Amino acid sequence: MKTLLGRLLVAGLGLFFALTAGAQPVTKVAAGSLSSYFLKSDGSLWAMGLNSYGQLGDGTSGFYNKTNLPEQIVSSNVTAVATGGGFIGDFGQGPWGHTLFLKSDGSLWDMGYNRLGELGDGTIKNTNRPEQIVASNVTAIAAGAYHSLFLKNDGSLWGMGSAGFGALGLASSTHIPQMIVASGVTAIAAAGFDSYFIKSDGSLWGMGENTFGSLGDGTYTNAPLPERLVSSNVTAIAAGGDPEISYSIVHALFLKSDGSLWAMGYNSYGQLGDGIFATNAPYGTNQPEMIVASNVTAIAAGSFHSLFRKSDGSLWVMGYNTSGELGDGTGNNTNRPEQIVAGNVIAIAGGYDQSLFVRSDGSLWAMGGNSYGELGDGTYNSSNLPEQILAAYNRIAGQLLGDGTMQLSFVGVAGRNYALDRSFRLSPANWLPQATNAADALGNLIFTNAPDPTTNDFWRIRSVP
Repeated sequence: MKTLLGRLLVAGLGLFFALTAGAQPVTKVAAGSLSSYFLKSDGSLWAMGLNSYGQLGDGTSGFYNKTNLPEQIVSSNVTAVATGGGFIGDFGQGPWGHTLFLKSDGSLWDMGYNRLGELGDGTIKNTNRPEQIVASNVTAIAAGAYHSLFLKNDGSLWGMGSAGFGALGLASSTHIPQMIVASGVTAIAAAGFDSYFIKSDGSLWGMGENTFGSLGDGTYTNAPLPERLVSSNVTAIAAGGDPEISYSIVHALFLKSDGSLWAMGYNSYGQLGDGIFATNAPYGTNQPEMIVASNVTAIAAGSFHSLFRKSDGSLWVMGYNTSGELGDGTGNNTNRPEQIVAGNVIAIAGGYDQSLFVRSDGSLWAMGGNSYGELGDGTYNSSNLPEQILAAYNRIAGQLLGDGTMQLSFVGVAGRNYALDRSFRLSPANWLPQATNAADALGNLIFTNAPDPTTNDFWRIRSVP
């Protein structure tokens, strides 16, 4: 039995709780073309937003198919998720996307749009349910507009989908996974028709579309084969772009081992954070430039905006902000990094017009566009400030109601039964059962009961069979 113990001090409206039970915090996030995803610590995969071609993997699809609340797609054993896709105009198809995820056994699964074979299942048929593509040994995943990448535990890099503009570093497109690099690869990223990877020696490599210098090789020429971009000390890579206007619009961020942040590519909206809005050709920079000198630990890139986390857990953003994706309370773009959250951020993601982050208490937060429910807050209203989507795990909240009762809220395990017990003292305790409720699909649980101000009741919430 797991128990949460607390004392209600009603006269002072105070709540004191000693927490001893666990629930499922959010651990990872991903964001794409109008859809968002997250993992919980129990390995469950959740999704919200646009589902036009089955990219949410819930068994439905359709141009206007969407959800504005998180729904569980896979119940357990998921370890990573990535999403890619495109937007209005291409092939007259409207917004689309495809999603990949890994399980703890190293298997690769995907769902969604598959016109150019980006799912790697040997067909060009979309699917609205997860399907297994590789049975084992996959360690990392990335998704571009029409292509997908993955790594195996032997350091080999594989890809499937469109090879347009050199995105796969292969001679032709493929509907099944093909090996691109035989060994030594440790990390990958993709956006538009661009692909990036890091080797074990810390070198950064890239291939694909380079119209605005997103490869950072000093040219604006496409690269049909992998080319080395940075010789050493690279530890992480992220890329973002806007397929609504052009697949050429890509920017890339990378970290070095000294904690410095570097950027290259398209910069019309300040997404590189270098103090420039590049409104004239070539609209960006074709060589890496240092943006922050030290202490950066994580990076993420959306269509026209960028996010990064520092070693103190603070969240910083720059770039496009018309939908509020920077979360600074305005709709103004910025070409310099600005701090949005002072600390305790552990995971970040940037999508088409939305941003997500996770705090150290396991709570999920989001900001930006929400026309398709991609924020998952139960509305279709955008937000230019961070809003909490899922509450902190393992925490009781109390509210004194107008009728003199106290409402207790707790985030637990979805569908599990919890009992509320009451005692007027602790030495010795005499626990009296009050009620038993089931947590909802998101793990939310609410009890309402009348406390006794004269005794300062003690309360506990415990999981029950």
